[in-house]
Amino acid sequence: MLPRPVTARPAVVSPENPAGLLPAAARSLFRAGLVTPTSGWSSGYAQANLIIVPKAQAFDVLLFAQRNPKPCPILGVLDAGVTSGALLAGGDIRTDVPKYVVYKDGVKVDEPTDITDHWRDDLVTFIVGCSFTFESALQDNGIRVAHIDQGTNVPMYRTSVRCDPAGTMAGPLVVSMRPMPASQVADAVRITSRYPAVHGAPVHVGNPAELGIADLGRPDFGDPVRIPDGQVPVFWACGVTPQAAVMESKPALAIGHAPGHMLITDARDTSYQVP
Repeated sequence: MLPRPVTARPAVVSPENPAGLLPAAARSLFRAGLVTPTSGWSSGYAQANLIIVPKAQAFDVLLFAQRNPKPCPILGVLDAGVTSGALLAGGDIRTDVPKYVVYKDGVKVDEPTDITDHWRDDLVTFIVGCSFTFESALQDNGIRVAHIDQGTNVPMYRTSVRCDPAGTMAGPLVVSMRPMPASQVADAVRITSRYPAVHGAPVHVGNPAELGIADLGRPDFGDPVRIPDGQVPVFWACGVTPQAAVMESKPALAIGHAPGHMLITDARDTSYQVP
């Protein structure tokens, strides 16, 4: 069952305090053309990845997500041709994300801020949990988030870990990385494990080579972050994983969010918190 959307309160539509913007206000800015990574936006509300495919490929995506729930936790699905739903009440999935990526035969062909021109009545939208959702909880517990502090997009990496294939979908696990002092890792694991619908606890701590990552300074998606001496990299499963599978599996058409440029939903982050 989807979390019940929170009734929106009046808000000033301004990017000057993105953490304080209600989701509908943030989406209106993106609809108007603002392009920005969304980490730190609309604090207290869940953010989400997107993967949009023709109905003919939708079952394979659903099965891929079911077999790989850590990187692909589904929060909601919009029926073929449907452009709004409970997670973005009054919104439009074609316009309300800061930036999208369009793939044809697995190749990126466009990065629009509006996918209306690419829309088809047979497209099914999968709304997938995002680790940006638990970043407020990390910060509230004294754990700094490097990409927010440094004003960059989160770094994301393809790994050598293979996801379980499903039908036509196959590809590697993608992870996001947040460095922190070793003394805070246990707290980060404890905090994020309470959010299984948005990737949950880390999948790896420490040596990136064990995931097949050669250079933390060269992420496959997003931006590198500075890692201060004495801090260790911590890796979470990432909702860009379905896009990596699209690149490998080469469906005729697929659309996703530009990595780090998320759908901000009307669901409170606490809706996805477990005891």
